[in-house]
Amino acid sequence: MQMTRRTLGVAATAAAALSSLPAFGQGFKKTPLMIAHRGASGERPESTLLAFRQAIAEGADFIEPDLEMTKDGHLVVRHENEISQTTDVAKRPEFASRKTTKSVQGTPVTGWFTEDFTLAELKTIRCRERLPQLRPISAAYDGQEQIPTYQEVIDLAKSESARLGRPIGTYPELKHASHFAALGLPMEGRLADILKKNGLDSPTAPVFVQCFDVEPLKTFMKLSKAPRIQLVSPAGAPTDSKTSYMDMVTASGMKTIATYANGVGPDWSMVIPTVDGGLGPATSLVRDAHAAGLKVHPWTVRAENFFLPPKLRHGTDPAVHGDVDAVYHALYAAGIDGLFSDFPGLAAKARG
Repeated sequence: MQMTRRTLGVAATAAAALSSLPAFGQGFKKTPLMIAHRGASGERPESTLLAFRQAIAEGADFIEPDLEMTKDGHLVVRHENEISQTTDVAKRPEFASRKTTKSVQGTPVTGWFTEDFTLAELKTIRCRERLPQLRPISAAYDGQEQIPTYQEVIDLAKSESARLGRPIGTYPELKHASHFAALGLPMEGRLADILKKNGLDSPTAPVFVQCFDVEPLKTFMKLSKAPRIQLVSPAGAPTDSKTSYMDMVTASGMKTIATYANGVGPDWSMVIPTVDGGLGPATSLVRDAHAAGLKVHPWTVRAENFFLPPKLRHGTDPAVHGDVDAVYHALYAAGIDGLFSDFPGLAAKARG
């Protein structure tokens, strides 16, 4: 992106206005925090500035960019380093030869990978909806957006914070950190540098850094004061640990997480399980996390029947929205500190 005097002036004004807002932890007027999962990804192609702007317009407190690396060392926003599912790269004849098969953290993957492109090359590719059959409204925006950098997402959050007079944070996820480290593209230092450059190297900054693995968070803790979140799943384990995710969220496991992270991000079903096709009572996860001094930010609530328990579905069409409000209300009642949603407007409405 070419920097002009005008954009420099706008950036300076936005930064000054943002600095006058209350510190993170004091400036967010409502809780739990509403975190837009890859932006308003149920309504616009995920991980685009279009999706992030829509999320902010709907009241999101945080916008979530997943971070991957380019060949020339830039942090870009994609959920996977393999980009054929969310871009038109497979239709670009000039990049046909880049298709390959790689092992990504132990899993063979075929496609086109961010680390095989420079930032300038990625900027020629256009984004598209990942789930067009479920989200045709979002698919109507295919081809309109480029892959953004993390810096561009921070710039958007700052400018919108200044315009709206409320703090809007970013919630970056370190994706495939060990994979990129093996390629000579370590992520943690680059992320720490960007946060410092933008005045976000603080425990009260409007940012959370998340990861499913353990060691990247421990490394990042030595480089930055920004808050950190350990992501966990109902199955499996971090690629760099033999401890399962379920063992990590026991009462004793939470105490271990608290030595290197400020919170835990579980799949929402780990807080409110599905019982007999409906929502069961809350587990002890929130209570145990809070006892260890950890925040709890579950992921990811989606509105379509396809993603909801059977008793919450409306009809048989997988794309139709079911009773997602029941999920929001159950999570809020469980005492969570924030939640991820593909539909931030619905989450905000349910929060009241």
